[in-house]
Amino acid sequence: MKDLLAGKVVVLTGVTGFIGEQILWKMLTELPDTTPALLVRPKGSTSARDRVVTLLKKKIFTEVREAAGGAEQLLEARIRVIEGDLPRVPALPGDLDVVLHCAGDVSFDPPIDQAFRTNTIGTRALMEQMLAAVTDADGQRTKIPHYVHISTAYTAGRRRGAIREAAHEHDIDPQAETERGMALLELVESQSRTAEQLTKLRKEAEREHRQAGYLTTAADTERRRKEWVQRKLVEAGTERARSLGWTDVYTFTKALGEKVVAEVGKDIRVSIVRPAIVESSWKHPYPGWIEGFKMAEPLILAYGKGQLPEFPASPDSVVDIVPCDYVVNAILAVCATEPEVGTPVYYHSNSGARNPLTFRDLYAHVREYFLAHPFEGGARGAAALPEWNFPGAASVERLLFTSERAASLADRAVSLVPRSKLTRKMAQELDRTTKELSFLRRYLSLYNEYGQSELHFVDDNTLALHQSLHPDDVDAFAFDSAAYDWRTYLQDVHCPSITAPVRRMETLRRRRGQRPTTYRDLSRDGAAGGGKGVLAAFDLDGTVMTTNVVETYLWARLPELGPLSRAREVGDIARRLPGWLSAERRDRGTFLRSVYRRYAGADLAALEEFVDTAMAPSILERVSPDAVRRIREHRDAGHTCVLLTGVVRPLTRPLEPLFDVVVAADLATDAAGRCTGFLTGPPMVGESRSAWLRHYAASHGIDLQASHAYADSHVDLPMLSAVGNPVAVSPDVGLMRAASQRQWSVVEWRAAAQLPRLSLPARR
Repeated sequence: MKDLLAGKVVVLTGVTGFIGEQILWKMLTELPDTTPALLVRPKGSTSARDRVVTLLKKKIFTEVREAAGGAEQLLEARIRVIEGDLPRVPALPGDLDVVLHCAGDVSFDPPIDQAFRTNTIGTRALMEQMLAAVTDADGQRTKIPHYVHISTAYTAGRRRGAIREAAHEHDIDPQAETERGMALLELVESQSRTAEQLTKLRKEAEREHRQAGYLTTAADTERRRKEWVQRKLVEAGTERARSLGWTDVYTFTKALGEKVVAEVGKDIRVSIVRPAIVESSWKHPYPGWIEGFKMAEPLILAYGKGQLPEFPASPDSVVDIVPCDYVVNAILAVCATEPEVGTPVYYHSNSGARNPLTFRDLYAHVREYFLAHPFEGGARGAAALPEWNFPGAASVERLLFTSERAASLADRAVSLVPRSKLTRKMAQELDRTTKELSFLRRYLSLYNEYGQSELHFVDDNTLALHQSLHPDDVDAFAFDSAAYDWRTYLQDVHCPSITAPVRRMETLRRRRGQRPTTYRDLSRDGAAGGGKGVLAAFDLDGTVMTTNVVETYLWARLPELGPLSRAREVGDIARRLPGWLSAERRDRGTFLRSVYRRYAGADLAALEEFVDTAMAPSILERVSPDAVRRIREHRDAGHTCVLLTGVVRPLTRPLEPLFDVVVAADLATDAAGRCTGFLTGPPMVGESRSAWLRHYAASHGIDLQASHAYADSHVDLPMLSAVGNPVAVSPDVGLMRAASQRQWSVVEWRAAAQLPRLSLPARR
């Protein structure tokens, strides 16, 4: 092998991918006289060269890197870097001998435009640049290059039976299909912007975020629009592929890519390698080497965690797994061949032909591994491993549909239940279940047909190539898939390899605890003025204080009324309460204005005096001691403490000593000092709070990224999003879910309601 590839320049794409990385490692360690020329795209501000240097610092390259004196030295001595991308391929070196195309979209369900851009357009562009590189000014070829194309065995699509190592017969025009597939992007984008579609998406966003404000709703509407576009492009690709006989757009565009290769490469040497399901290495660079999760890993891990109750596979269908190093060895052996010009040679890299593994065998080996080596359980102990009966795809689909329906109904119920610690626990359990169901839906949809395929990939060409290896090359370059047994591979090599990082992460998570880090230790912030330029913003109702605006209104209003008037006032409040709650769900500002209209006629000065002399104890009784402790920690750290509330200002007077700034609703008065029932300005709710924070920060030299905010309601999402250290305090379900998605701290602050909820301050 060394002699056959000695002195050759091999242009390699996809080197930052799973297979490409090991190909580069193999070339650097076993092919000392071969020059890899790597086509790498820059990423952000990182150049292609710097990306390769970073790649060479990985563990797999340790030995060869240290022998060269470092990553930079290794690159200078052995590697060429070509900065470019697919399909924008730059000029390739004129001395190239082999172009090894490993890059490609390996997701089974990419958007249709992305699949075509990578697998057909990119392939054509690469081959055209290769031909240009070996063509002189007179249009004559300076050499005949060897183009090696890495495809997939599943380009066979929905065929059954034996699949030969040959071109698949079909009459689909790759160019026409590519043009129409790419045109779908503009079509779907246009559909997403119609009034009907935008209205639907906006209403969905409003149901979730209406209270938080228009900008929050608008941002979520646009997020939903983009997701809708991606989802429709994925659906379009899947349906187009299945309408023509392929399982998904990945295998469909890969098949068209093969046809492009045959067309463009009609007068050069062409080889096409079709790996099956590529998993961790059997031997090189070490047993179990793998980068990222491939096809089988998510399913194996989900089973080990008890999250995969069944799988819609035929128990006797072959799951055609092949170790990565065997694929790499086969590819490099193909690179060393010299196929006849104009006659592509196909190679299947798989195990099913001579060392078949059925789904039932895979299940048995994986189950046996996890029974012996279970994931460490948390509070609920180790997960129970499901027992698969392989009931068929229809039964699994019915089970999944029923579970999804039950979860949807439960989610509606949780949204209507009053907020409590129990409600949050129920919502968390429901979210966990919904996440697991979404995982099952996605993967069962993707792998359903693979689990029931009846394909048999013939590998005669590959076996013959293996048998042609020089005896000295067998140890380093063997790729006979009959040379290993599945029990050893799965239980001693593959499963330990893919579960190890998960186990390490879970151990680290247990050591650190589950709480994210936005609830910071403030003890060091006050040292040497470290707290300057930092604020801590607190919501009032439900955060600092266990009360609400209706309750505080009744505290202020009822003591001045006689028994009959009190009964009449409470009755009127009860009658209006359903409407107010409905208004609050739509717009909290409207709700507050409705309540504050009832202050009409009140003497503001008398109200303030009543708060100071009679209500203050009742208010302070309901201040959470955890909140007071945290406020004092911020003040000790030198932070500016701000109370942001929609409560009327008189009711915040007992809390003023705790805060540097109090922003509250101001009641408008007439010339006699009596409340008109209106406010002097809009109440401070939703996006008004984040706007106030940004303005205050700009005016007072505050660093919002270093600042803190505490709130309990989804309506406060904009305020929390405005700072670098947001904390959800005993949150409602909406905020709890948002905090979980954003990795914010969630804390439970104890209430301190020593008085009965309906006790009233006595007027003195």
